[in-house]
Amino acid sequence: MRKALYALLGLAVAAALWEGYKAVGSPDGTVLFGVRVLPRADDLSMPHLWTVAERLGRPEITGGRPVWIVVLNACLFTLGITAAGFVIGALVGLLLAVAMERFRIVERGLLPYVILSQTVPLVALAPLVAGWGGTIMPAWAVVSVIAAYLAFFPVAVGMLRGLQSPPASGVELMRSYAAGWWRTLVKLRLPSALPYLFPALRLAGAAAVVGAVVGEISTGTRGGVGRLIIEYSREATSDPAKVYTAMLGAALLGLVVAGLVSLLELPLMRHRRHVEVVTL
Repeated sequence: MRKALYALLGLAVAAALWEGYKAVGSPDGTVLFGVRVLPRADDLSMPHLWTVAERLGRPEITGGRPVWIVVLNACLFTLGITAAGFVIGALVGLLLAVAMERFRIVERGLLPYVILSQTVPLVALAPLVAGWGGTIMPAWAVVSVIAAYLAFFPVAVGMLRGLQSPPASGVELMRSYAAGWWRTLVKLRLPSALPYLFPALRLAGAAAVVGAVVGEISTGTRGGVGRLIIEYSREATSDPAKVYTAMLGAALLGLVVAGLVSLLELPLMRHRRHVEVVTL
């Protein structure tokens, strides 16, 4: 409940900042040393939040469905792609973390390239992935691969840090019991890695949403919220609030994915805290 209240408070602060800047900001933007550092505060660039909410209830086109239904369907389509990319990325990240923890030479040789992989611009990478996999995979699977590309990195790095977190005394105790690497991994390293794993999974979920949206935009995949942003942006001059409805849907989708990961965390971390209390 406390986390939910903090989330609502954060949304309220963001809304107050938006409307406050719109009330006092310049229609031409805030310029500092000849560089615009804050956006324009006119209705074309920053419509009122209630205008965006009102646009959600109006038809997308004359006689069509309300915008909120269109955005919801697009978000559900993107959610499916995000889930596939998240699962693939999380599994790849976990396997890489275990391999790097098991073999020091793998960590030294692979970790720099894992970090380097995230410096490649996704907009440049997405058309390449579409070109390589477009002939053997459907469009949604290509976008899932792009989402997995962003999702695996935080899991690999966070899980590696968690697997290496047990103190040396704990590892030595397992060795004194003649426990092999696998038993030490299951009984000691994996439980110790849980506090590191779930924050990494939340980051991976948000990254998967970004990858899915950018992948839909770059590959032209229809049906998702990424494509909806492109379609609505064509009406930015005549109907600016419509563009923000799609972007609002993408932002809420990221929050939903992070919330679903947090739900997975609750039973496992509660069990871990119970075990710690019993041990003490």
